[in-house]
Amino acid sequence: MNITPCNTVSLFLPLLFFLILLLIFFITPFKGNHFSLFVFPLSLSTINDKNITTTQVQVQQPHQPNMRIKKMTRLDRVEEGLAEARASIREAIRSMNYTSEKPEYFIPKGSIYRNPHAFHQSHIEMVKRFKVWVYEEGEKPIVHDGPLNNIYAIEGQFIDEMENSIGNNPFKARHPNEAHVFYLPISVANVVRYVYEPIMSKKDYYRDRLQCLVEDYVGVIAHKYPYWNKTNGADHFLLSCHDWVPSFYECNPQLFMNFTRLLCNANTSEGFQPKRDVSIPEVYLPFGKLGPPNLGQSPMNRTILAFFAGGPHGNIRKLLMDHWKDKDSEIQVHEYLPKGQNYTKVMGLSKFCLCPSGYEVASPRIVESIHAGCVPVIISANYYLPFSDVLNWNQFSLEIPVAKITEIKSILQSVSRNEYLKLHMNVLRVRRHFIINRPTKPFDVMHMILHSLWLRRLNFKLTNSQ
Repeated sequence: MNITPCNTVSLFLPLLFFLILLLIFFITPFKGNHFSLFVFPLSLSTINDKNITTTQVQVQQPHQPNMRIKKMTRLDRVEEGLAEARASIREAIRSMNYTSEKPEYFIPKGSIYRNPHAFHQSHIEMVKRFKVWVYEEGEKPIVHDGPLNNIYAIEGQFIDEMENSIGNNPFKARHPNEAHVFYLPISVANVVRYVYEPIMSKKDYYRDRLQCLVEDYVGVIAHKYPYWNKTNGADHFLLSCHDWVPSFYECNPQLFMNFTRLLCNANTSEGFQPKRDVSIPEVYLPFGKLGPPNLGQSPMNRTILAFFAGGPHGNIRKLLMDHWKDKDSEIQVHEYLPKGQNYTKVMGLSKFCLCPSGYEVASPRIVESIHAGCVPVIISANYYLPFSDVLNWNQFSLEIPVAKITEIKSILQSVSRNEYLKLHMNVLRVRRHFIINRPTKPFDVMHMILHSLWLRRLNFKLTNSQ
């Protein structure tokens, strides 16, 4: 039988195909133990598996003989659930609708959200799946305890919520094997209070004791459990509002390279990394209360254009005081309130509340102004605002550069009535995300903090070695 050239080619096609497969198999790099980082921020408007990069982090795994049937590990189960969550969020973006196994009593809508559909579905998935293991090592008051009031209150409130809400807190893991992230419940505010105070000299400000304490705690949990060593701390975090928190990272950058910090002092010029760290709001809580009284007035009854009262802490406030202190009836800037005036009440009578940074970038006035229905005017530099992954801050606040402090009055007067009313209504809409509830409730500040952490955990994939 004569074989034509065409028939000859057809005979070699299966062999050619087999050779190509063999070549692909041998030139494809084998993946070891690592975690893969999705491009950040995990843009809820454009979640896409195509947008991924990978970073290699060695994980120590015991050698296992090859098996025909692979048994799912703890990590496999955790990552499978996260993959399902990512798929659900992508579907919510595509369909512009949500999927939930139970009734949803609040549905995010409007321009205050970057993508309300993605945020809503992500929150649903978080409540359904997210588990936090709280390490049990350590003793009070340095660990497992923190201030519940005043300027560092969020630190103690978060510890208390995660430690003492057994049965009520759906996020607390019953066993570390089911956890997505691991919490080091150290209170930096309490470390300063019980280890450092009274501060008698300049040497007492040195951070070496804080650095040693945190490193020692990591050493204890790394020796006792396998979780830190497997990921080099990538799924571990600490929360604090104290100004000293960035310093423990500086002492050993290699140890804390992947570690997540939840900070009020979210200053990008001092090492805050939005891809890894979480900005949380600074909340001042009066003793025995979860927030200030609601004394906010309707827009027509707000007779003060702008208001600020506070000490001249830091360069930004000094500039503000130099130009505006007690000089203008419309731009009311005071170091001390005039006798007989109520701080919260004056906020409720103001259209705009000036929120300048002090010694650090964060200020409790942002949350106070939101509670009072007063549009926050943020005067800062290098400040990564809380919950910026999901909230559009320009829809309910204004930002004035430090260089334009002298122009505050003209800038605020240029805001039209309709623009102001929109900002005011959006402040009222976003307020639920800055309220502390105990126990925590969906979409309140505790949920928002956990959701910021959840997004970062969604953003990387841990893989077992083979």
